Amino acid sequence: MKEYENQVEGRNAVLELLESDKDINKIYIQNGEMHGSIHKILAIAKEKKVVVVKVDKAKLNEMAQTNNHQGVIAIVPPYEYYEVEDLLQEAKNKGEDPFLLILDGIEDVHNLGSIIRTAETAGVHGIIIPKRRAALVNSTVKKTSAGAAEYMKIARVNNLNETIRYLKEQGIWICGTDMDTNNYYYEQDLTGAIAIVIGNEGTGMSRLVKENCDFIVKIPMKGKISSLNASVSAGIVIYEAVKQKQIKGGK
Repeated sequence: MKEYENQVEGRNAVLELLESDKDINKIYIQNGEMHGSIHKILAIAKEKKVVVVKVDKAKLNEMAQTNNHQGVIAIVPPYEYYEVEDLLQEAKNKGEDPFLLILDGIEDVHNLGSIIRTAETAGVHGIIIPKRRAALVNSTVKKTSAGAAEYMKIARVNNLNETIRYLKEQGIWICGTDMDTNNYYYEQDLTGAIAIVIGNEGTGMSRLVKENCDFIVKIPMKGKISSLNASVSAGIVIYEAVKQKQIKGGK
């Protein structure tokens, strides 16, 4: 894995990283950037005995993989992906029905980061992504997720369709998202054990994944544009499931 996939950039993302108790190899801070939240970063780093190195702006710009490092970059071990079983165990540990997200070929790292952030705030137990033709968790994803990538369990699998069949055997319903249906997302029962599938930004779900879904829902489009950004679509359907689960649970 390339080094840029092993770093976290930006003040909020690095703070989240420090507070998550994840391993950190080293933190680089720009000379002169000693104001605001940098003080908190330095204090926590000192408390946790994380090595801090002060460098000039040119060095940080050279290291950076995002457009706004905000004067701080943390170097971390490679992201450790989980197994699908770990995601199911997470739900079991919380005494909840599995609530999963399957990303069928999300290629934009900003979309992936935004989806991870939404999923984490909504209580999703884990995200499943394919090993091929899909964005990986790198520094941009970590920054865009505002630190949520440090808390969300993400599994990479060789074959999404085999994984979907396995999830069905575990009693999990598979909900696809596509415009080619008459079923609106708010009309579908999204309570219980469920995995929501979000397709590729341009082509949507692949044919086999679509065929393997138990049901498919769509979001109504009233304007002249006939599609939404993948992360926005994910947020709408995820939070409909949250709402339904809360209503059913009387919360």
